[in-house]
Amino acid sequence: MCGIAAIVVSDPRGGRVDRAELLVIRDAMRSRGPDGSGEWIAADGRVGLAHRRLAIIDLSDAAAQPMHAEGGLSIVFNGEIYNYRELRAELERGGRRFRTSSDTEVLLELYRAKGVGMLAELRGMFAFALWDASAGRMLLARDLYGVKPLYWSAVGGVVRVASQVKALLAGGKVSRRQDPAGVAGFFLRGAIPEPFTLYEAVRGLPAGTFAWVDERGVSEPQAYASVPAILAEAAERAGALSDAELQERFRRAFLESVRYHLVADVRVGVFLSSGRDSTSLVALAREAGARDLKTVTLTFAEYQGTRRDEAPLAQEVARHYHTDHSTVMFTKADLVAEFPRILAAMDQPTVDAVNSYFVSLAAARSGLKVAMSGTGGDELLGGYGTYRKVPWMVRLASGPSRLPLLPEALHRTYLALTPKRSAHISQKHGAVLKYGGDYAGAYLLKRAVFMPWELPELMGEEAAREGLARLDILGLIGKALVPDPGQPFARMVALESTLYMRDQLLRDIDWAAMAHSLEVRVPYVEHHLLREIAPLLLRSRGNRKLYLTRSPSGGLPPAVFTRGKTGFSVPFRQWMLPGKKREFGRRGWARYIYQNGFSPEGRG
Repeated sequence: MCGIAAIVVSDPRGGRVDRAELLVIRDAMRSRGPDGSGEWIAADGRVGLAHRRLAIIDLSDAAAQPMHAEGGLSIVFNGEIYNYRELRAELERGGRRFRTSSDTEVLLELYRAKGVGMLAELRGMFAFALWDASAGRMLLARDLYGVKPLYWSAVGGVVRVASQVKALLAGGKVSRRQDPAGVAGFFLRGAIPEPFTLYEAVRGLPAGTFAWVDERGVSEPQAYASVPAILAEAAERAGALSDAELQERFRRAFLESVRYHLVADVRVGVFLSSGRDSTSLVALAREAGARDLKTVTLTFAEYQGTRRDEAPLAQEVARHYHTDHSTVMFTKADLVAEFPRILAAMDQPTVDAVNSYFVSLAAARSGLKVAMSGTGGDELLGGYGTYRKVPWMVRLASGPSRLPLLPEALHRTYLALTPKRSAHISQKHGAVLKYGGDYAGAYLLKRAVFMPWELPELMGEEAAREGLARLDILGLIGKALVPDPGQPFARMVALESTLYMRDQLLRDIDWAAMAHSLEVRVPYVEHHLLREIAPLLLRSRGNRKLYLTRSPSGGLPPAVFTRGKTGFSVPFRQWMLPGKKREFGRRGWARYIYQNGFSPEGRG
């Protein structure tokens, strides 16, 4: 896990790479890579690469980056390629020779052998910039789910690339002018949907795509894989399986993914809550051969003795699987002390990240450099209420929503009769016919923090109008269903995986963990795992989570099944609004985060 930076002078008249700027961008990401740093500038001065290193695989200096190979290839790489040993063996059989035991060198040699065709073979999380001097262009690429981020800015014939938005801004040559589409996206979704960012001059490379940087600038990103395409392909593969056959194939797939995610030259730990996803992860890690397994649980004094306290059951699970367990408690004083650092580390505004920040801090304090998380289990296996409610809404509203004038008239009437600031009446209820007749609208209605008609009050009339037009939120959500996976469950997997998980959960985990120089791995979020189990998901019915919890040999401790789902939370109400009856909800948190950390007037 690392921080990467690149500068390409795409226009020959643009001069040479500014080494000072390159190093400022790199070192703005120091916490992403405290174990080392490096930079390289091509002889003609038109290309520069820089890297901050968190050493996980091949800890030797030989694996430092930027790394070079014959044929004028140079790379900076962030992430892990878990199947690099198999890929290396295949390349060696073809005559390639290696000087390190790193996965970075495998990327270089695999590109030499297969070009962009390499991307479909990579099992892992990755974002990289690879300069091909002979072709005179740079390849940018990102993993299917977008576990690892990659941002770029093209201004004045110069393309700048980095792992973080704030790093690009730190270089001093990228405009901080805010993008109304990014601001609108944040208030609608609680996180900015890619490829937008908060800034007009910065864009994210979409997950599962690659792009070229050459004398023309940055090419249109091309998809090499997508979640809806994998699901749509799986839906076409017919064939009945018994429940026992389904269970065994689920088991093999989950166990294999966890085994790959244990590949490291340092100790690997697990975020252990009292939930079934993380407990299954610990059980599968043990079964996959993890011996010196460290587990970490986060707890709060305010939760002790309540159903939200995950520590007692997590400790029972840790004893059951004989892990080296740590329970780390945080208090309101910790939040007060850490909050300025949270805002400084937060790369883009989000309403759902403080929990990830504190559990990462707990893991780092426990001595870990790598921790696995159960993130993705709900998105893959239908653990949220959205999997039932959105299809139900579409069935209910699809007919009436087509009636001329009715949806808009009903919505206007509802708004006229509803107090704007009512704490008890949702602004969404009157828009069920307006938005609920298809999956994009119903999903927006279910997941939105604010609704489009509320944005003028937050952003101003003109900015809201421009932002909503350029964002095209329904069109953006609709792209998550192209091609259409067909089945309601598959559509929800695509929506939750490519919107909520990608734009919020995975992005938050990345910056929150990297703030503490911690690599977080997500075994339930993996390209090859999805390909393996997508046909199984679509053949199965009922509670698909059971296929995960039944996967470990011997099952899970019975107590795990008696505790209700609570979600991973931090006691904001008690800390930030003492004496108030209502929680410090997502709407209040969105206003607070933007105003105190990201607005032009209050940017931290």
